[in-house]
Amino acid sequence: MPDEARPKDRILVVDDQPDSLRFIVETLEQAGMGALVATSGEAALDVLAEAMPDLILMDGVMPGMSGIETTVRIKNDPALAHIPVIFMTGLTEPEHAVAALETGGVDYIRKPIVIEELLARIRVHLANARQSHRSRLALDAAGGRLAAFDARGALAWCTPQAEELLTSVDPAWTANARALPAALQPTADRVLADPARAGNAMRVSVADFAVEISAVKSERDGETLIRLTEIREGADLESLQSYAGLTQREAEVLLWVSYGKSNRTISEILGISPRTVNKHLQQIFTKLGVETRAAATALAVRVISE
Repeated sequence: MPDEARPKDRILVVDDQPDSLRFIVETLEQAGMGALVATSGEAALDVLAEAMPDLILMDGVMPGMSGIETTVRIKNDPALAHIPVIFMTGLTEPEHAVAALETGGVDYIRKPIVIEELLARIRVHLANARQSHRSRLALDAAGGRLAAFDARGALAWCTPQAEELLTSVDPAWTANARALPAALQPTADRVLADPARAGNAMRVSVADFAVEISAVKSERDGETLIRLTEIREGADLESLQSYAGLTQREAEVLLWVSYGKSNRTISEILGISPRTVNKHLQQIFTKLGVETRAAATALAVRVISE
């Protein structure tokens, strides 16, 4: 795409000092970026209610609502939580940097700001945020309830469907949490602690349903993934049967396929041979009007979630 046709990156700059605000806005505009401005945490939230920036530069110390408090509010909003926040402050104590990062900030820049450093950090975090956000949306569109943990074992991100499931487990849980709900985290820890964890799965009963937690191989260094599967066997089987006129056994096979199980695992669960599972799948593909396992899975997930 030609440069003139490419939409500008929009940066929300939150700073209570007019001179600092003016300097940063001019720097961004000279670098070909668009700027939104707010002079307080409260004003920043008002701006975010009307516009969606690609990145936020947040002054750490402001009268009224501080940068830390503002960021907590932002990260607790599922519609805004994906926006990277870079903190700016003249404070030098290590605890301020720790607080900023623990709040959900992706980086920390000390004032006086060095232009080259600021722009370099902005570009790096814009690229990382776009890649991460696209991946999550793609996984969610495919029915992926995935959660990622960083090298320290803290929850790094979840797909939107995973966030919805986790909220149903614990209504007080938020997307800014650094762990799964208390009902699930111990089981997730056991799954992730298994040296041969890829494919390993454990189930937790929660209220009137169960959540299966299974490990998934990640392609990113320092990141571990788990898949969260909501198990409501009775209701889900009825939905699949009524949607496509499947037999009881076909619905059972499709249900476990939608849960990410292999033919061999499904054969063990249902007490039939892998070859029989494959025969049922061929009938399922015909009735659903699809040609691949992935397409059948995506359709099944959509039917179950309706």
